[in-house]
Amino acid sequence: MVDGVLFVCHANMCRSPMAEFIARRLLRDLPVAVASAGTDAPDGAAMHPYAIEVAAGTGADPAAFRTRRLRPEHLTRAGLVLTATRRQRSVCTALAPAALPRTFTLRQFARLAAAAAEAPEATEATEPAAPRADSPLRAAVAVAARARGRLQPATPDADDLRDPIGGSPADFRRCAEEIELSIRQVLALIGTAG
Repeated sequence: MVDGVLFVCHANMCRSPMAEFIARRLLRDLPVAVASAGTDAPDGAAMHPYAIEVAAGTGADPAAFRTRRLRPEHLTRAGLVLTATRRQRSVCTALAPAALPRTFTLRQFARLAAAAAEAPEATEATEPAAPRADSPLRAAVAVAARARGRLQPATPDADDLRDPIGGSPADFRRCAEEIELSIRQVLALIGTAG
């Protein structure tokens, strides 16, 4: 397993590539690899044009990006798997059951990160000490996994990231803003857990 974050959506044309490009910008100062894939993606297709606009806004050149279908080895190599929806999270854990402890929806992980930041002493007081993680990313995953065990499940709307496909450029920008807010929570947890 490497220190990498894998973003997963349906076709790897909108949400997961936007998340990949946004995360690369936000996590650039950390030794964390970032990639994306789609549960039903065709290999080698271009990103959606509106998603390209969002990705270009990160300062990177998305022209060479090509979609890729999710494979078990992508999941087993990732230190953290963040999906767009609960359905995709289920597909991931069915493809690679060993990835279950480090597989979350993006919004779920952000919520768990925020809860851990608000009450770090609650996790420490009620949970047995976890073995020391050998990287900040793995430490963040361990904290989120412990928080997942003590928080009530959320409604589907709280976990799923709405697909902007078929929408306007403004819909894609709103989706990207939501992705960025969630990734900032991930980044904050990596910073405090490591």
